[in-house]
Amino acid sequence: MGKPTITLKQRTTPVELPDPLGFGAHFTDHLYEARYEEGKGWFNHTIKPLEPLSLHPASSFMHYGQAIFEGLKAYRKGDDILLFRPDQNFERMNNSAARLCMPALDVAETVEHLKALVEIEKDWIPTNKGEALYIRPYMIGTEAALGVRPSKSYIFQIILSPVGAYYASGFAPVKILVEDEYVRAVRGGLGESKAAANYGGSMLAALKAKEKGFTQVLWLDAVERKYVEEVGTMNIFIRFNDEVATPALSGTILPGVTRRSVLKVLDDWKMNPVERKIPIDEVVERHTKGEVLEVFGAGTAAVISAVGELAYKDNRMTIGDGGVGELSQKLFDELTGVQYGEKPDPYGWVVKV
Repeated sequence: MGKPTITLKQRTTPVELPDPLGFGAHFTDHLYEARYEEGKGWFNHTIKPLEPLSLHPASSFMHYGQAIFEGLKAYRKGDDILLFRPDQNFERMNNSAARLCMPALDVAETVEHLKALVEIEKDWIPTNKGEALYIRPYMIGTEAALGVRPSKSYIFQIILSPVGAYYASGFAPVKILVEDEYVRAVRGGLGESKAAANYGGSMLAALKAKEKGFTQVLWLDAVERKYVEEVGTMNIFIRFNDEVATPALSGTILPGVTRRSVLKVLDDWKMNPVERKIPIDEVVERHTKGEVLEVFGAGTAAVISAVGELAYKDNRMTIGDGGVGELSQKLFDELTGVQYGEKPDPYGWVVKV
């Protein structure tokens, strides 16, 4: 396994983290980069100072959308630096790449190169609970050519950003609007890929929801506008009185790493986790009967995000007492405890840098 060539920036002052950190507003000194050419494969693996990209105006990703990304975090426990299931993120990135006719990464090698980058940037990792070093791998098609076909060249980079809580409200419950006008993805489309196009297409609905006082939108299926799918930045879970349900993966939902982790933990806790179709009308009806105990999202950025209010058409449903539910809090404490090295890791999910 080859090691990346490393060129370090010469700092004249120690790293000083900004306050407040916010989310995705600040970046570390270095990035990881690899290049790909058809017939040559991946080459020029480097860790180098962060700098702007210089690209031809005809670079294919700008015209035909070959752009994918991932998101994960690095955490600090004393002198230890911890990653949470990084192999899962790069395997999912390969699935996204396959869907968009982009080249696959060597997962094991990429994890090792990520570890080398994070080790160099360890002074940027915040030490407060709830803060972390956000990791953004992304890949774009860069061939300078017009014509609808896969690019013959690509850039893969990993950039790093010290972050605080994803939502400004922290772990406070969020308000979610069920979107019944616009759609996110159809079966056979890009829904299960972490493609940039998915997020560009979601912004209008999210903006309109925020104008109405909501934090995010909950998407319904694109065909019948009947079944719950996912929130813009996380997978959704609904705790009914007899099960904890999450929409089944059907090709339109991103297979979240946190989602998969939550399902495993819930199964071990014998909470009856179920992956199935969830009609939004069932949610409304069972909420009326008092059978909806909690709603929460699961994703890398927020980990677990309690939903205090869910709105669908003329129904504004307060979930529980509007606060953070018991299970939401327990899952948040469990997962963040494992991620920060404060709790045992019975599944082998944590990787030391």
